[in-house]
Amino acid sequence: MRDDPSARHDAATWSPLDSDGWYAARDATTALRDALIRAGMEKDFPYLRADLNAFGHGLVELGRVSPDTAERLAELLRLALASGLRRLEESGEEPTGHREEGD
Repeated sequence: MRDDPSARHDAATWSPLDSDGWYAARDATTALRDALIRAGMEKDFPYLRADLNAFGHGLVELGRVSPDTAERLAELLRLALASGLRRLEESGEEPTGHREEGD
């Protein structure tokens, strides 16, 4: 198992592939990339990549984008939120505000 303490390597041989944080970041980056492709925005995020910080926590690097790209992304998020709230109202469910980790 990757994170088994008895199987850990010293700092000289550590690899991101030994980290659950790396896999979480990679999976999230893939999901975001797929959504950006569906929205026709994949070329607007040339710096999108999975990364790890110094503590081994996974991060998704979005990079710099143009103002037009930021506006378009904001509009997509507004539309998605409005659509989600509309579906919640129709089903009678309560909005939660944010997703819990692991959802």
